[in-house]
Amino acid sequence: MIKKLGVCLLVMLLPLSLQAAEFKEGVHYIKLPQPVRTADPSRVEVVELFGYTCPHCNNFEPVLEHWQSQQPESVKFVRVPVVFSKTWEPYARAYYASELLKTLDKTHQATFDAIHIQRKRLSNQSVISSLYGDLGVDTAAFDKMYNSFAVSMKLKQGESKVRGYAITGVPSMVVNGKYRITVDTAGGQKEMLDVVNFLVEKESQIQK
Repeated sequence: MIKKLGVCLLVMLLPLSLQAAEFKEGVHYIKLPQPVRTADPSRVEVVELFGYTCPHCNNFEPVLEHWQSQQPESVKFVRVPVVFSKTWEPYARAYYASELLKTLDKTHQATFDAIHIQRKRLSNQSVISSLYGDLGVDTAAFDKMYNSFAVSMKLKQGESKVRGYAITGVPSMVVNGKYRITVDTAGGQKEMLDVVNFLVEKESQIQK
């Protein structure tokens, strides 16, 4: 019985092993020419580059949220809102302001929903502040943080990372400042996370 169980487990794991073996540098992920330094070298950092107005990012969010909830303490997950143009800046400022106020649990998914389900036009600080106020965020604190030096610094740091990662579209993901994964390279959104898992394991083995 034990022998049979071992054979069954081997059969179940075999497709995963074959799948992992098929992930190739330059095909399923791109190795960055120059690594981008991570915040905590003791953990494997996984970064998602996203934009609130991007419908693909909106579709990816529930899948990504589930993935994030399953990660161990050794994996640090970070979101970076990309600013491809001036019209994207209010959304990035809103994300960083909410992050610093520790209210993302109220605002992050709600912002996606407001744009893609309720079809609201959140094009400036005033409209976003009003939405967040309805969600229970202190609007005075949000407005102050939105225009703060701390948020401006986060914007600059985010822009620097986007340049370092050579991001041209979202959603994109970067593992440990070394590897860029996109929907095109991986072959789909779920497949992106399969490649991320493969690279997280690869980096975890290096850190041991």
